[in-house]
Amino acid sequence: MAGMAPEGSQYDTKSYDTKHKAFADGQEFFTSYDEVHETFDVMGLKQDLLRGIYAYGFEKPSAIQQRGIVPFCKGYDVIEQAQSGTGKTATFCSGILQQLNYNHLKCQALVLAPTRELAQQIQKVMRALGDYLDVKVHACVGGTSVREDERILKSGVHVVVGTPGRVFDMLRKQYLRSDSIKLFVLDEADEMLSRGFKDQIYDIFQLLPPEIQVGVFSATMPPEALEITRKFMNKPVRILVKRDELTLEGIKQYYVDVEKDEWKLETLCDLYETLAITQSVIFVNTRRKVEWLSDQMKSRDHTVSATHGDMDQNQRDIIMREFRSGSSRVLITTDLLARGIDVQQVSLVINYDLPTQPENYLHRIGRGGRFGKKGASINFVTRDDVRMLDDIQRFYNVVIEELPANVSELI
Repeated sequence: MAGMAPEGSQYDTKSYDTKHKAFADGQEFFTSYDEVHETFDVMGLKQDLLRGIYAYGFEKPSAIQQRGIVPFCKGYDVIEQAQSGTGKTATFCSGILQQLNYNHLKCQALVLAPTRELAQQIQKVMRALGDYLDVKVHACVGGTSVREDERILKSGVHVVVGTPGRVFDMLRKQYLRSDSIKLFVLDEADEMLSRGFKDQIYDIFQLLPPEIQVGVFSATMPPEALEITRKFMNKPVRILVKRDELTLEGIKQYYVDVEKDEWKLETLCDLYETLAITQSVIFVNTRRKVEWLSDQMKSRDHTVSATHGDMDQNQRDIIMREFRSGSSRVLITTDLLARGIDVQQVSLVINYDLPTQPENYLHRIGRGGRFGKKGASINFVTRDDVRMLDDIQRFYNVVIEELPANVSELI
């Protein structure tokens, strides 16, 4: 199955690459910047920021950090793309923390993310890295008290991390003042610049000062998203990774031929009896299926947690806290959590349903094997999924092997 190339494949990788190359060849739009800094110590960072970076657990910068932190610190607009789990969040957080004036308790940096969970994750990383700088960071997300947002913003913060709807509301009502904002970051930019968010991003950008530094970060950067960045970036430094270099080192990737959708549940239960896994994430494609699969697993005495976008924000927060603490070993979710959610102990990702787009595969499997750690992904493939499996393999130039019989030794 893994080697098959069905006719009429729905994903045109050739067209993707042609558009990407055409954009990348537009040298007049970009600033060239080729410096690589192999340690954090040679980046010219503030001493207290370095302390925060080392205290967080970083020892040596990843490839994106070696190339991406310094140009952002120097005030360049940047477009940065690298694999999930390689430290993009710390890259832009470091760039922001280096440039803030900590004596000026006004919002100086605005970071936008597509989900509440990701915004809150970024807030935690920013606070941790800026622990010795006494940085004040607030997450402005939907599902929380507007009055509380108003109170915190009025008392003064250095950085706001948020989702587009709530941030736009705060700017429009002037609870969030934009006159001191000098840095604007879009995380998971391909998602942010897709149809769902594009208009909101433009609306927010209109309310920001004209001379603002812009950073755009993502693991996948389709040509359409790159094209949109032309409208609001000034000769950015671009750090792009080729499509076929996007897959993660250290992640073993397998598929299981389940033939029919109805046979997935038995396959999953068999796997869990065989594997001794620390923690795992199971992805399905609909919210309804999250609840159904959670009920099925619980009825078979498996302890699982489940989360999706229809849940109350407090409920989602509690579930994620339980999962991060390790009291829950299995998390069933939709693509809501595919982007940027960092749980270090996750060693296995199961795609109970294959994603509907090849790009989302990378975001999902990036939940396991975070920055240098080992992990595995197992993909359940029905007859109807063969084409998508082939699309994923061609998109990332990777061979996904059939799961061998002695599975317990692999993970």
